[in-house]
Amino acid sequence: MDRQLTKDLKPGHLFVFGLGYSTTRLSKRLMALGWRVSGTNRSEQKVIEARSIGISSMIFDQRTPLKEPEKLFSDVTHIIASIPPSENGELALLLHSDQLRDATSLTWVNYLSTPAVYGDRSGGVASEFDEPTPTSKRGERRLAAERAWIDTFSGTRVSVQIMRIAGIYGPGRSVIEQVAAGRARIIEKEGQVFNRIHVDDIGTSLIASMLRPNDKRIYNLADGNPCASGEVTRYACKLLRVEPPTPIRFEDAQLSDMARSFYSECKILETSRLRNELLVNLRYPSYKEGLRQILQDIN
Repeated sequence: MDRQLTKDLKPGHLFVFGLGYSTTRLSKRLMALGWRVSGTNRSEQKVIEARSIGISSMIFDQRTPLKEPEKLFSDVTHIIASIPPSENGELALLLHSDQLRDATSLTWVNYLSTPAVYGDRSGGVASEFDEPTPTSKRGERRLAAERAWIDTFSGTRVSVQIMRIAGIYGPGRSVIEQVAAGRARIIEKEGQVFNRIHVDDIGTSLIASMLRPNDKRIYNLADGNPCASGEVTRYACKLLRVEPPTPIRFEDAQLSDMARSFYSECKILETSRLRNELLVNLRYPSYKEGLRQILQDIN
């Protein structure tokens, strides 16, 4: 852990709407620094898993509002929201916006969003200064959720930040595991590139935002090496000393709706705010460093 980054971070109480891969890894880092962490999951099994590592978790969905939310949020100092919005809107705000605004200890909120709000840029650069022009339902919903979180705390002392996060990878969720299991594919679409970011660099960026809150600020979270997904897969195969899979044309690939939506847009994320304002130096500035570390940990 970056000691310089965390030495001034005083322990607080983080509440996470939607404990997932990224926020659970961050929670472990914060608990090691003396933080209390609580949050929500969608299944009883996930609740049990969260509680087993010290996170106070509870079921939360459209049919299950939080019980005694005033008491629950009474000493919460920080909130991360990562539940994908539905067609009805941002669930946490639909059910508990009043109680969240009344949370007297709350000072910082971060909404984890997606670059889909930029829409398709045909390989061009997408900056936080750009006007969002979503071209998918997913992007439209995320943009509406971003604005809802900002509007909810407008005029309060709570600082709201938005993180638009590139493709997430890390231990247990990388192309290394896919290649090793024989599940990796190379989908080729001319000119298509993606940014990525290692899960632990997301955590570091969130910690940096806690230390340097900036109300209504938007940050792109991404590495500095946008490239085609096939390049990453071939590198993983090289590390594992196996032959790469035969490429599949995008037009012929069987893809989920989510995967197809990723390939329908092409952009390169500008990340100067991450470096210059949050002062984050990525531990994994490209997929190469990240994949090498993942393989080293496995071995």
